[in-house]
Amino acid sequence: MHIQNFKTFCDLVETKSFSKAARLNEVTQSAVSQQLKAMEAHYDMLIIDRNQKKFRLTPQGSVLYGTYKEILGLYEKLNCDIQEMSNIVSGTIQISTVNSIGLHELPPYLKAFIKKFPSVNTRVEYRRANLVYEDVLHGTADLGLVAFPSQHKELTVTPFANDELIIAMSPLHKLTRKRAISIDDLAGMDFIAFERDIPTRKATDQILNKAGVQVSIAMEFDNVETVKRAIEINAGLAILPASTVVTESERKQLVTYKLEGGMHNRPLAIIHKKNRILTPALRSFVELMKNKPSE
Repeated sequence: MHIQNFKTFCDLVETKSFSKAARLNEVTQSAVSQQLKAMEAHYDMLIIDRNQKKFRLTPQGSVLYGTYKEILGLYEKLNCDIQEMSNIVSGTIQISTVNSIGLHELPPYLKAFIKKFPSVNTRVEYRRANLVYEDVLHGTADLGLVAFPSQHKELTVTPFANDELIIAMSPLHKLTRKRAISIDDLAGMDFIAFERDIPTRKATDQILNKAGVQVSIAMEFDNVETVKRAIEINAGLAILPASTVVTESERKQLVTYKLEGGMHNRPLAIIHKKNRILTPALRSFVELMKNKPSE
């Protein structure tokens, strides 16, 4: 029985999906099924309760899963200890991030990390916020980068930066005639919003509701780049993270205003599984993210 079989089985249990377990281990779905049958033959017992419609382990399967997790934990710790003794920082880091952080916050950190640790292969995948959490919980990603982080009993949340929410609009928008803009000025205006399940949309709704301001939602999108394109054609204005509109503001493609009532922060954080043993590469990346890289 190989250690990779242990991992495949644990991934199957945690994702409750043969296809997801196959993707995580870069094998076919048929191979996962065959591994399970081989395990059942080896131990001469049923591991999955096939009488249930939903994925469920037998009592024997639960014992097997718990033991395999312990073995995998020890194996990961062994690899980490050996790397530390050899003073080696290498391997692969899989990062799942929301678009706005991946495109506008991550690049300087990534550049500094690659320069310092060139032997580490860093992979970045851009995802919706809910899928970032799913990726980390299911083990598809080592680390996740999110805004307005949610607390979860299985996750460790490490803050690394604060962005600011600001008002953005086209230079052609009628409000640009004003030197300063209050929240009340947004009342009745066409508004380009994020989709309702996105954390920044929830924060925006809270800001508007607290001020008693109602806007007219003209369009809803799931990513900041599309929102900006809609603003540029003067389809409406929006409340956006300041870091995402720096380039457009410098090029005079968008006009930005600070929100009244003090700074409205958009906290950014790194998430990873609590029981995950961080390799030297992962620990180095998290430490670098916690300290703003030098230009």
